[in-house]
Amino acid sequence: MSRPEETLPPDLFYNDSESRKYTTSSRIQKVQSEMTHRALELLQLDCPSLILDVGCGSGLSGEILSAVSPADGGPHIWVGMDISASMLDIALQREVEGDLLLSDIGQGVPFRPGSFDAAISISAIQWLCNADSSEANPQGRLSRFFNGLYASLRRGGRAVCQFYPKNDAQRSMISSSAIKAGFGAGILEDEPGTKNAKYYLVLAVGGGEVQGDITNIVKNMGDVDVQDARRGFSFANKKGDRKGSKAWIMRKKEQMERRGKVVKASSKYTGRSRRRLAF
Repeated sequence: MSRPEETLPPDLFYNDSESRKYTTSSRIQKVQSEMTHRALELLQLDCPSLILDVGCGSGLSGEILSAVSPADGGPHIWVGMDISASMLDIALQREVEGDLLLSDIGQGVPFRPGSFDAAISISAIQWLCNADSSEANPQGRLSRFFNGLYASLRRGGRAVCQFYPKNDAQRSMISSSAIKAGFGAGILEDEPGTKNAKYYLVLAVGGGEVQGDITNIVKNMGDVDVQDARRGFSFANKKGDRKGSKAWIMRKKEQMERRGKVVKASSKYTGRSRRRLAF
């Protein structure tokens, strides 16, 4: 059976019919509730917070955020973003309490820096790993998302993204993109080795108590793969490559590709000096 993200882009897959089916399914409601509560447990919020719900769908997770009791640090205020207009329409019909934004997370997170205390995402970010067109670069979409998410969180903020990687390569691509954006990152696997296995990417922004070290969040948990290799600095320009040389141009092209830009293919003429003709 093919994975949903391999059949159609999310804005087409979650049409009116599929969105309503997803929202009214008792099985999906139960699983969504369990994963949202697990994400809240990993966020460890001890006071009412402003939370970004990435891929909020019809607001199933948002309802849980709004219903957290004061004894457990709630209730929380939330803003949801999703690429499916049908999902957001159902959320409006259900009169959820959060604010809603129609947006493609693969194009970034369009909020002012430091807007949110925390973020959650349930079963959404694996959709970024599939290219819907020749110009859609999965690595670029992941990079734009995680860079935007990092900027939108306050210093010391946290994020938990539950996702279903297709394989180890996809899992590594997602986690490495988060690390390159500056996050401290740890992957927690629930029910490992079973068909019900669920992965949680736990992220922390440097500053405050966390200091960007994700081990402060998951150090006492089992089955955790901790990766804390935050963005380093490159001194590639000190290699002495002359501006405009082939090596300089190739390095610039690689940088643009990592950012998701469309780059012209290189050829034997790349970086070659042009002959000037005198008249």
